[in-house]
Amino acid sequence: MIETKSYLANAVEQLKPSGIRHFFDLATKMEGVISLGVGEPDFVTPWHVREAAISSLEQGYTSYTANAGLLELREEIALYMKKYFSVTYAPQSEIIVTVGASQAIDIALRAILDPGDEVIVVEPCFVSYAPLVTMAGGVPVTVQALKENEFKILPHQLEAAITKKTKAIMICSPNNPTGSLLNKTELEKIAELCEQYDLLVLSDEIYAELVYDENYTSIASIQGMHKRTILLNGFSKAFAMTGWRLGFVCAPEEISQGMLKIHQYTIMCAPTMAQYAALEGLKHGRSNVEDMRNIYRQRRNFIVKSFNDMGLSCHYPGGAFYAFPSIASTGLSSQAFAEQLLLTEKVAVVPGDVFGESGEGNIRCSYAASMEQLQEAMKRIQRFVDNLENHNH
Repeated sequence: MIETKSYLANAVEQLKPSGIRHFFDLATKMEGVISLGVGEPDFVTPWHVREAAISSLEQGYTSYTANAGLLELREEIALYMKKYFSVTYAPQSEIIVTVGASQAIDIALRAILDPGDEVIVVEPCFVSYAPLVTMAGGVPVTVQALKENEFKILPHQLEAAITKKTKAIMICSPNNPTGSLLNKTELEKIAELCEQYDLLVLSDEIYAELVYDENYTSIASIQGMHKRTILLNGFSKAFAMTGWRLGFVCAPEEISQGMLKIHQYTIMCAPTMAQYAALEGLKHGRSNVEDMRNIYRQRRNFIVKSFNDMGLSCHYPGGAFYAFPSIASTGLSSQAFAEQLLLTEKVAVVPGDVFGESGEGNIRCSYAASMEQLQEAMKRIQRFVDNLENHNH
């Protein structure tokens, strides 16, 4: 037998598969599972948004759009960003419509990184950040936001990680998986560091619409930060459009035009019918977003209280649709808790450690599920925890 060498690039070979998908795949093979696993709205895309896509097909709008996306959509994105997030971008040169926010992150990193450049990645975080940095030739430097600070990163932690090779800091607020929200004062301190050390910020703002107790602040709106911020957003979460795969990125012209080159060669343009759907969502979907946000707020209050009542301490997430309760009191690791809960009570959650070391001892539970499902899931988790305690005694 001749040994065939691996044709995979070393960087790819060493990447781990997504820990979220592992539990999602397990759950789909079992009957009667309540999944609090995947971060996806349980709402169907509003009908008028779907209808706009159907209408675009009926009218024969089936060709490519401009590489950066329909100009009309980019103009609408610019109005939306100014009205709701107090940031101003030129539709012609500073906004690109992408295939989800994930593609936006990918092309942003590839546009700014030279081999060996470091990117500070705040963990716990979405599972793709560090791998995307690696695939862009950069070096992810993880900094752990801690439970005792409600998983908010502190400026001195960031500063300690900065070296001569640091190019950018990557943040997500509201955060996936913790739901923690950085307020204006906290963002201003990060902005000061960026000014001091001449750094960029990749700001993942995909959950910006899903904020429950205070106003949202984009770091790009802070004085001096417009030129330093690559703002990543999209339609998946707030507009319940995950399967449409449509995001956008706003950045200063020089960076945006660099990203556009990569987008041209790898993607061409985002799907045309999805762009028409998003245009309708921005123009006439405000009430849908607000309705969904109010429902998420009720669910958040229920699920967080339920966890605290059963002795699994859980902070109130400021945004997104995730609770991140501590399961440390059970004595189980995050992986063991999630596996045993799935097998014995048929509730799928995601182990906290897949989002970074500081997530160990926690589980991520999406409350993008109906109240009936959440109530049943909480009963099952309570029973699981009670049985663990009885067993331990």
